[in-house]
Amino acid sequence: MDPNIKYLIPILGTLIPIIAVAGVTLSSLFDRWAKLKEKQMELTARATAEQAAQYAARIATLEERVAVLNRIVTDRNEGLAVQIDALRDAPKQLS
Repeated sequence: MDPNIKYLIPILGTLIPIIAVAGVTLSSLFDRWAKLKEKQMELTARATAEQAAQYAARIATLEERVAVLNRIVTDRNEGLAVQIDALRDAPKQLS
């Protein structure tokens, strides 16, 4: 038997439990990190969905205004000036 092996056995006997504890600790840290990233993604998705809904509402309002302007331009009514003044006097709802 090699004379150096008697020194290797206690070293390995000490290192194996240390490596096992370190592995469990690193695994726990990775799990926490993964859960944190998942929550961050959920919050980002929720904020993005809310922002998309706000944009959709604003687009709908703008489409209504464009439809009104289109109708005014294409109808060629004699009351065109009156309709334009009515639109000008209407309170602005866009923010």
